Amino acid sequence: MYAFRKPLSTGVYTSYTLFGIGYKTCIIISQVLGYMLSKFIGIKVISELRASVRIRLIMMLILSSHAALLLFALIPYPYNFPVVFLNGLPLGMVWGVVFSFLEGRRYTEVLSIGLSISIIAASGILKTIYLQVQEWFPMVSEFWMPFVMGLIFLPLFCLFVGMLSVIPPPGEADKALRCERIPMTREDKKLVYKKYGWGLVSIILMYIMLSTLRDFRDNFSREIWSEIDPHWQKAVLAQTEVLSTVIVLVSIALLSFIRSNLKGFWASISLITAGVLITGGSTWMFEMKMIGSFNWMFLLGTGLFLAYMPIQVALFERMIALFRIRANAGFFVYLCDATGYAGSVGILIYKEFFARDTSWSLMMIHFCYLLFSLSLVLLLFTVIFFRKKYYREKSYTADYTPAALT
Repeated sequence: MYAFRKPLSTGVYTSYTLFGIGYKTCIIISQVLGYMLSKFIGIKVISELRASVRIRLIMMLILSSHAALLLFALIPYPYNFPVVFLNGLPLGMVWGVVFSFLEGRRYTEVLSIGLSISIIAASGILKTIYLQVQEWFPMVSEFWMPFVMGLIFLPLFCLFVGMLSVIPPPGEADKALRCERIPMTREDKKLVYKKYGWGLVSIILMYIMLSTLRDFRDNFSREIWSEIDPHWQKAVLAQTEVLSTVIVLVSIALLSFIRSNLKGFWASISLITAGVLITGGSTWMFEMKMIGSFNWMFLLGTGLFLAYMPIQVALFERMIALFRIRANAGFFVYLCDATGYAGSVGILIYKEFFARDTSWSLMMIHFCYLLFSLSLVLLLFTVIFFRKKYYREKSYTADYTPAALT
């Protein structure tokens, strides 16, 4: 999916402007607005998704997104930026469809490693491939490159969707340990808001900041690297992400070996806390010149994804199982994502209209400190809320591990 989304932000479009701001910023805002709207639509679509329509839906989403990239190439500048909205609009629901194949299993966290790789490593790897293809075929313009990248990866996408289609559904042991995942009704959603609303708000606020900083670092990585290391080479885009991937994926995979849903829930919170501390600590060390640019970008990426990934693939998975909620993880994640991408648009608008003279790297440093301080407060509130909720409802939400699985 990233091959149909990320190449748009890899181009620099330095010779183009629109409305007095950089054309790349216009493109990213247009795409993110479509992606954000897709997340709001996904709150309903993904939470109510039936297994029988998943394959057809995911193919339709990707093909329509790729068609938008063709329009972006065919329609001349500056009239082509609105079609980028149509590129982002279907892509926001791809993650939810894929995760619906994987959730509610004893080893969901291990199975989700593929998704984790796409979120952490794929962006950096795709940027490196983009630059290499551009070097091989310099006659291909930045407006055609996104479509070409999608064309290269379309056969692979079809192959892997075929592999998804043969994954067997969760077994009885999975349902007993992790709670059966069902399409949600309106009443199910209202009950979730009523019982867990304040806890969800704290997680969503933290997720907004993590998602915003993750997107900012990703979309403007070329500009940031040029500022902090004028002699950087394109290989570092993949190197930093691959190193981060190894650390984060091992951490996420280890969660699957925690059978107790209560311990797994708190372990997920602990990983998020560690990620926030690494994000703030590495930024301070870089400013104090205790570490170099490569180590900072590597540690920053590791910290961000160590905090971001458990929310996507582990925290809500364990929360549903622990409290035996009639829900699916896609519903919770799409609540977070829908608002998270609003933050991504907000920081771009702020940068262009209120902090135009601020460098990309300094902007990221300031946001790292904001994320660090506010997230620690929100984490404390989250711990207090769910600890009280668990012990208040312990009589019927006690940690459940069937005897056959102990």
